[in-house]
Amino acid sequence: MALEYPDNLKYLDTHEYVRLDEDEDIVTIGISAFAIDQLGDIVFLELPDVGDSVEKGETFGTVESVKAVEDLKSPVTGEVLERNDPLLTVPEQIADDPYGDAWLIKVKVENLDDLDDAMSAEEYKDQVEG
Repeated sequence: MALEYPDNLKYLDTHEYVRLDEDEDIVTIGISAFAIDQLGDIVFLELPDVGDSVEKGETFGTVESVKAVEDLKSPVTGEVLERNDPLLTVPEQIADDPYGDAWLIKVKVENLDDLDDAMSAEEYKDQVEG
């Protein structure tokens, strides 16, 4: 099965993705289909609380599978506006729709320049499939 990397997203080399919402200073963060494929069955997810601050490059949570525990790295600095609470109860659903319903957190970004070093879909695909 070919993995998808939507063109409207930016990607990190740590396998998180970022989508800019219509409100330009709010981003949605999740993990890529490649990361989910590599992890296998996801059994636990830890996310920050609404109102928490996240720092670019710093860990904001963890995702645990039957194979490994991986830190989730924030692509931006800002405040958590929403988190996807249903995934905390049923973390295996991340695999069903990683770029849609299975987003992790929404963040009000302090500086959109944080995304300058994020990769395009094409660059990310070349990195993970190259």
